[in-house]
Amino acid sequence: MRMLPLKLDPIAFNLGPLSVHWYGLILGTGALVGLLLAIREGKRFGLSPDFFLDLMLFGVPSAIIGARLYYVLFKWDYYMDHPGEIVQIWNGGIAIYGALIGALICGFFYFRHRGYSFWRLVDICAPSLLAGQMIGRWGNYVNQEAYGGPVEESFLRHTLHLPSFIVDQMNVEGTYHHPTFLYESLWSLVGLIVLFVIRRYWKFLRAGEVFFAYVIWYSIGRFFIEALRTDSLAFKGSDTLASLLDALWTPMEWFGFKQGYLDPAYGNVRSSQLLALIAIVGSLIAIAIRRQTGLAKERYGDPLVCKKPEAAKTKDEHPDASGGPTASGPDAAASRGSEDAAAEDTRA
Repeated sequence: MRMLPLKLDPIAFNLGPLSVHWYGLILGTGALVGLLLAIREGKRFGLSPDFFLDLMLFGVPSAIIGARLYYVLFKWDYYMDHPGEIVQIWNGGIAIYGALIGALICGFFYFRHRGYSFWRLVDICAPSLLAGQMIGRWGNYVNQEAYGGPVEESFLRHTLHLPSFIVDQMNVEGTYHHPTFLYESLWSLVGLIVLFVIRRYWKFLRAGEVFFAYVIWYSIGRFFIEALRTDSLAFKGSDTLASLLDALWTPMEWFGFKQGYLDPAYGNVRSSQLLALIAIVGSLIAIAIRRQTGLAKERYGDPLVCKKPEAAKTKDEHPDASGGPTASGPDAAASRGSEDAAAEDTRA
């Protein structure tokens, strides 16, 4: 009789009566990496690390609450009878789109309070969001959740050439499954590289377009990967809508993939698939409208202007030798050169 691979223990270690779960540690690592990326890019625009540390203190709880609420609302029939499990996020059950909604709401009010443009700041933070999602998906790996439909072991080992530690963990009660956590993590990694490249070399990018690029990239991957899963949040929609989503997903079948099982009694439309499609179309429309109406006048590399300079002097921006805030962004040196020339003219 063949022995099944040992399942990873979701508990990393215990501190007395407190159990520390791998899931929480992985999510924390993702948040930390995202913070470091934002701090590094923020320095180009004169923002101090404290600005992003404060953002994380508010943003991470907001993202977790949003992610959990989104999931619980779609599973309310269950949680209505098990209210004590609503807060048990260490057992899984959080939705990425809910986390994004929670983080964006928090960011909107935080950036407004500090006097900065929302679109300029979400551009800086977009790669951090993608990095957090890339790392956070490995929490699903440890918990053996968010996996796809059944596959042959040979597909994982010999077709995809995955290492044993991934293949073994995808054996759930004797059946191997698509490692959708890995697909999404790798898609996010490629997207992270794409965002790094376009924000550095595409000089025509306007404010908000790095963020929209992030939304489009992630949503494309999520649309195709979501249909592989067997635990999708879903609802009962029209047959026309369900057929449309299936038709758009057809290219995956050309590569030998099949959709994961979705209980018809639960629903026929995967909510994340529909939301991904709306996010893609909505982002493209938003880019076009903002450019045509002049709402996106600023470019990504333009100096970052604070509407509350008194706050910037004390907290957000790095002060110069005279105690005032430095100019921020790639054009800072040119701006300071113009100021020096003006001073010379005044003295003359």
